[in-house]
Amino acid sequence: MKTGILALFACLTVVTARAQLTPFELSKDKNYSATYPEVISYYTKLAQANPQMKLINYGMTDIGKPLTLVVLSRDRIFDPTLIKKQNKRVLLINNGIHPGEPEGIDASMMLARDLLKKNTLPKNVVICMVALYNIDGSLNRGLSRINQNGPSAYGFRGNSRNLDLNRDFIKADSRNTLALEQIINTWQPEIFLDNHTSDGADYQYVMTLIETQKDKQNPILAEYTSKTLSPELYKRMKKSGFEMTPYVESEENTPDSGIASFLETPRFATGYTSQHNIISYITETHMLKAFDKRVYATYDFMQALVDINERDAKMIGEVKAKADEQVKNQKTFALNWTPDTVHYDTLNFKGFTAAYKPSEVSGLTRLYYDRSKPYTKPIKYFDNYVAIATVDKPIAYIIPQAWGKVIDLYKLNKVAMRPLAHDTTLQVQMYYIADYKTAKQPYEGHYPHTGVKLTPVNLNIKFYAGDYVVYTNQALNRFIVETLEPQGVDSYFAWNFFDSVLSEKEYFSSYVFEDVAADLLKKDPDLRKKLEDEKAKNPAISKSAEAQLYFVYRNSPYFEKTYLRYPVGRLMQPAKLDLK
Repeated sequence: MKTGILALFACLTVVTARAQLTPFELSKDKNYSATYPEVISYYTKLAQANPQMKLINYGMTDIGKPLTLVVLSRDRIFDPTLIKKQNKRVLLINNGIHPGEPEGIDASMMLARDLLKKNTLPKNVVICMVALYNIDGSLNRGLSRINQNGPSAYGFRGNSRNLDLNRDFIKADSRNTLALEQIINTWQPEIFLDNHTSDGADYQYVMTLIETQKDKQNPILAEYTSKTLSPELYKRMKKSGFEMTPYVESEENTPDSGIASFLETPRFATGYTSQHNIISYITETHMLKAFDKRVYATYDFMQALVDINERDAKMIGEVKAKADEQVKNQKTFALNWTPDTVHYDTLNFKGFTAAYKPSEVSGLTRLYYDRSKPYTKPIKYFDNYVAIATVDKPIAYIIPQAWGKVIDLYKLNKVAMRPLAHDTTLQVQMYYIADYKTAKQPYEGHYPHTGVKLTPVNLNIKFYAGDYVVYTNQALNRFIVETLEPQGVDSYFAWNFFDSVLSEKEYFSSYVFEDVAADLLKKDPDLRKKLEDEKAKNPAISKSAEAQLYFVYRNSPYFEKTYLRYPVGRLMQPAKLDLK
């Protein structure tokens, strides 16, 4: 009887242990990534058995399913406000933004289980994991990543609106993005991680890393990440057997010719989080390495990040607070950057020798990497950027309430702003759009503007009760300035939020305006001179009666003042405002 009980107990133990294995671990060749239903089912059962874990659903994604956040809290406290009051750190991990790059999905399931099972949840850090972000793409399962070595099946890059969600953070077209931004602004993490798989060149590393580019990161945060956190991550990953190198994007140029640090502008997840002074990383496991190695490397990286976050919890909280305070008082902000090709560092790189041979498809020369010829040698690392556009912040921006999407996104991002209590005429600086270029092909559902040139003009503008005043004395100043300054690389103007100001709403009938224009020219010698000067400068206008009429119209009191006028005002001088 005793032997039978022991055997039954042993059998139950095995069954229980097996029940906690993830679909990846249960697969025969470790080349399987969990489906969305399997992910949610696994986490649901894990949460039911562990009071230190809770699942919280946010919003509704474009596919009609909520975004599930997995929260691991040693003290069983799942209120983000209370967690902040207890001075605990929050680490947010995002998985499956590109479902064809699923390592983080499977590794996070294992990590959550192990932290609970081994009772090793950190004391000073609450861990939040987005179980699977791009649910839409995950359900569209197949073999779309031709360059990738496994898993056996995986999701599609685009979501159900065919949006790349890692290009959507500023414009926030998808409901997925709105839900994730709600999570970010509710939990206010100090550190953010986005798990990916690479494209590009071949080399020896399983794992590469993108960190917020140091020259565009807040200097206080850059000091900590570049001298403490990142070096420790590299050290621990090497010790784990998954030595890392900075992300290698090059495909046309081989790595031995040099690599450049990746610049994640605010359209990307980590570009957006860095606007919120969040220390941000992207793991990029190498697409050609076996899937199981990519999963385990991601697991080890996340474990290292958890451990360092716990070790440096007090310091991370302090540098985040100092960075927030500095940004509140910061005067000048960069809006665009370019690589510094003169100054560079070197790193010891482990690659494979690149060679060329005739293509069996075209007969022309093609690149390949010879894995029988590995090398280790110093290469150039262009990890410095310089600002090519800057702006001094105004005292405040005034956003007319008509621009509802801007107002909604500002509320979502917890930007402090207050509406005017009464109609008010204010002297503000307004921008006229002097020039811009628009993409000829659509990009992520938009035709973005670049090369924006502005003419600032001081005007008395009537704003209305309910228009919003946004003072630039906030920790979110980077987000505010980079979205509202039209010349910013990922500004709201760049993403077509204000395109209706780029077209005229009134015009003239030539036969009617002929007499009005003639009268204007008789009464206004300066206008007559302007027209003659323009004709001398531009002979084509001399041959066009319509063009000359239009020139007079453009320079007349009848021409609409709002054409090409960017509608957000810049308050440059202190003013006493009656705010709700």
